[in-house]
Amino acid sequence: MLCTSAYASDIWTKEREKAKSLITQDKLRSEVAFLTGTTCQGRASGTKGSEVAATWVSTRFEEAGLFKMADSWTHRFNIRPGLYGHNVIGMLAGSRSIPCDRYIIVGAHYDHLGIIDGKMYPGADSNASGVAAMTSLAEMFGAMRKMGKIFNSHIIFVAFDAKEFDLKGSDALWNMIEYGRLRNPLNGDAITKDKITLMVNVDQIGSSLAPVNEERKDYMIMLGTASLKRDKRDLLQRCNIEDGIGMDISLDYYGSENFTKIFYRLSDQKVFVDNKIPAVLFTSGITMNNNKTWDRVENLDMEIYRRRIDLMYHWIEKML
Repeated sequence: MLCTSAYASDIWTKEREKAKSLITQDKLRSEVAFLTGTTCQGRASGTKGSEVAATWVSTRFEEAGLFKMADSWTHRFNIRPGLYGHNVIGMLAGSRSIPCDRYIIVGAHYDHLGIIDGKMYPGADSNASGVAAMTSLAEMFGAMRKMGKIFNSHIIFVAFDAKEFDLKGSDALWNMIEYGRLRNPLNGDAITKDKITLMVNVDQIGSSLAPVNEERKDYMIMLGTASLKRDKRDLLQRCNIEDGIGMDISLDYYGSENFTKIFYRLSDQKVFVDNKIPAVLFTSGITMNNNKTWDRVENLDMEIYRRRIDLMYHWIEKML
């Protein structure tokens, strides 16, 4: 049995605006600054800095009202002999009282390069921006649930580790799904792949340095619309207009069919794509700051970054 909302969506406008108002440019700037600061040490997998970042995500999940999976926020997996990664996973219940058997996964990788030859690689756009966006979405959806909104799907939020190690974190999550170890914390039921209707990955979402059109820096790229049902493929553009976001939307990678195919399979949505799960990637593209020591918070465009989070929120809400 699926959750069904007893309310028309348009009666939640005030509550939705209240939830969105929780996420400000200053708050995002502060969060990305923390994730890129010396305490997190560049967030390389298996380091103390990675542990600090994972704890920060766990705290944000708890504050948003998410449930732990198997009584733990973090889930360890092997990267290579002697090196372990930790995914951070939490679930927002679509409803506490009406049974649901549908799940959407929203993820972003939190690892980066760490310290190399004594130099720290902060990874603001790659991918502190994605992590702060993902936890912001958790906070916004969590606020709506606290105000009584019922969703037609549970939402699983995941901060992936070890993206820089051949996507080992998302592979580890898929192994949990495939072997029945990812379970609904409310009823203990296994979350099988047939119950997952969508995977949303957020990877590098804070820059305005690689615009799709030279005239517009307020852009966003979404790859993977072909994996969606036909009646959902134009939903992002509709949200962009109807919800007043007004961004320059691109559904391919800079107009190239070949690059679109390549980049669609380069991040943590890949294992879901390989297993025929509808999956999309939200990104603002690769810039000259990628994997550089100067990929810092001051190079992000907070106003556009904030609007992108709004648009993702509206789109995901309509996909539930």
